Amino acid sequence: MAKRKTKKKVTQKDNLKRHIKTFWMLVFIGISVVVLMFLLASWGIFGALPDETSLENPEKNLATEIISSDGETLGKFYKENRTPVHYEDLPPHLIKALVATEDVRFYDHSGIDAKGTVRAVAFLGSRGGASTITQQLAKLFFTENASRNIFGRIIQKSKEWIIATRLEERYTKEEILTMYFNEYDFLNQAIGIESASNIYFDKHPSDLTITESAVLVGMFKNSSLYNPIRNPVGVRNRRNVVLSQMAKYDFISEEMKDSIQATELEIVFTPQGHDEGIATYFREYARKFMHDWIKENPKTDGSEYNIYSDGLKIYTTIDSKMQEYAETAVDTHMRNLQKEFDKQNKKNKLAPFRDVTNKEVAHIMKSSMKRSDRWREMKKQGKSEEEIVKSFSIETKMRIFSWGGDIDTLMTPMDSIRYYKSFLQSSLMSMTPQTGEVKAWVGGINYKHFKYDMVKKGKRQIGSTFKPFVYATVIDQMHMSPCDTLPNTLHTIEVGKHGLIEPWTPKNAGGKYGGMVTLKQALAQSVNTVTARLIDRVGPQPVIDLIDKMGVDTKNILPAPSIALGTPDVSLYEMVGAYSVFANEGVYIKPSLITRIEDKNGTVLFQNIPEAKDVLSKEAAYVTISLMEGVTRSGSGQRLRTAWAINTPVYKNVITGYPWEFKNAIAGKTGTTQNQSDGWFMGVVPNLVTGVWVGGEDRSTHFSSITYGQGATMALPIWANYMKECYANQDLHISEEEFVKPENLSIETDCEKWKEEKGNVEEDPEEF
Repeated sequence: MAKRKTKKKVTQKDNLKRHIKTFWMLVFIGISVVVLMFLLASWGIFGALPDETSLENPEKNLATEIISSDGETLGKFYKENRTPVHYEDLPPHLIKALVATEDVRFYDHSGIDAKGTVRAVAFLGSRGGASTITQQLAKLFFTENASRNIFGRIIQKSKEWIIATRLEERYTKEEILTMYFNEYDFLNQAIGIESASNIYFDKHPSDLTITESAVLVGMFKNSSLYNPIRNPVGVRNRRNVVLSQMAKYDFISEEMKDSIQATELEIVFTPQGHDEGIATYFREYARKFMHDWIKENPKTDGSEYNIYSDGLKIYTTIDSKMQEYAETAVDTHMRNLQKEFDKQNKKNKLAPFRDVTNKEVAHIMKSSMKRSDRWREMKKQGKSEEEIVKSFSIETKMRIFSWGGDIDTLMTPMDSIRYYKSFLQSSLMSMTPQTGEVKAWVGGINYKHFKYDMVKKGKRQIGSTFKPFVYATVIDQMHMSPCDTLPNTLHTIEVGKHGLIEPWTPKNAGGKYGGMVTLKQALAQSVNTVTARLIDRVGPQPVIDLIDKMGVDTKNILPAPSIALGTPDVSLYEMVGAYSVFANEGVYIKPSLITRIEDKNGTVLFQNIPEAKDVLSKEAAYVTISLMEGVTRSGSGQRLRTAWAINTPVYKNVITGYPWEFKNAIAGKTGTTQNQSDGWFMGVVPNLVTGVWVGGEDRSTHFSSITYGQGATMALPIWANYMKECYANQDLHISEEEFVKPENLSIETDCEKWKEEKGNVEEDPEEF
């Protein structure tokens, strides 16, 4: 009995020793496995880890940013809409919200939170995850998405830990926080805190409030689930969790927490797609500029810059406020003008076309069909022309433009072509003549639906806006005064002169003739007969030579006297550059839009150098300006001098805006082409030249009468509403002074003094 009892005690003791031994073996094996896993991971057995270069420069796919002259972001080019910010740009409450919610011991650990890890293992993650902010950054930068199986998850965690410790060795806590904010994808094309702040709140990160910061930090848990656009209720609840965490760790008071938690979400959703935002047409110009620039300016290693991922900064001349004023002016006026145009076309069987035959309409439609994206795409697919033409008659679901907002409809592609041709288009360009800096650029009424840029690509007949070039040539060569008089009678240029093969006798638009008129009166009233006499005197070639020096492409302009009435096709870009010569004392400065380009590190890669040349004497430039001032005082632009938006029934229909009377010096010229196809207004003040064009896509799309189809109705109101806002903003410093008069001016512009000097003697009509 005693022996059996002793044996039993020995067995229990052995078992205890065996269990202890087994426990420590398991502990040793476990530690060994963990150590081995880390060693294998660090050696790259489970997949390559980032090398030293990657760790030193982890940022990738940075958006190229287009920046206005007043420091606003106009748009971006990107694969991923990420614009990095500096730590100084992050408000303290944003950082506190992140630390309180994601990693409260962030400043105490070296990449791995041991306490958090033990807690997560002990409670199987039910009391919070173990990932630190540094680990989350490592996952964003260098590791793949979460594995579905436990072994894969362990491998991924081991990689995160190794990378996290390496990141902590190389970067300060502030740098790690900044990289994390810059890297996270907040969805809706908002990658990084800069894009997220702009897209969800229309502001920079430095301007975020506590509640806005809490919203964005709340999205770190799951931006797909906690997205302000898809799930506002869930986002509000998550925001309140973040605020509770901030109060828990004394980053905010309980009173503040309770106060903010009671508020509703205030999201200001501002998409940043390529079709949204301001300066869309200009941004496309900038894209083309950059594509050309990178081909000629490779990196030091010979490779090309990538505007979608290299994080370049494109600094531009565009002023964001002036751009907004320009777009608003175009939008406001064109909505009303379109209503009147549609009203007048209700009984037009060929609408939106006029003064054409059915055969000509068919030709227009067929040409447009062959220029369409649909035609090009089907051609690439190998479809026959017969198949493609047939497809244009099949009804298709599409979203079309309207001034009241996009419309989902069912329409044949051919009908959609005709529908879009019914819209009048407009463009505006505004430039500082002394520097060549373009301050506003509006290429059309809606970039999403009408991508053709009418500022630079589009060339249209310029009508009477060409006449100042004729006058300037005469003044420069013959030293004529604005007070010189000429007969307002029909003038014929005979066959053989200036290369004519048949006589040319232009008529005045109003059909009025007789008497003598001064040059100032003739330009103000746009008298064609006087302009014909002037170009007959100097010849068309000197006029062409002048505008060529002014930046106008003249290779397709024939030296015919008829150019005096505006038959050449010229772009708005060229016209604004040319008119700037008059305001800049005869000096042409090529319009510029890109001032400099920097890489992501701030190194300057390109610096614009203005291109300037003398093309006209100071006297001739000033006298031409004096002539054009007459247009706004007594001619077709005189509506600027009265409350022209009221008390005129015709203009009430199409002109909106507060009554405005410009008192300052304004030189200008309206232009209207044949059949009212194009309406122009070129307006000049001492430090700003702005041109506006309005017309249909096709010249056969136009008003039926001059009442609405003239430049003074179609284009001038846009200029007026734009300039009204520019003058209201004192920070822009738009000049209200007189034009600078050259010293020792030899040409008299004061007609009262001129009469005294001349003894009131009129010129001999036969001389002209």
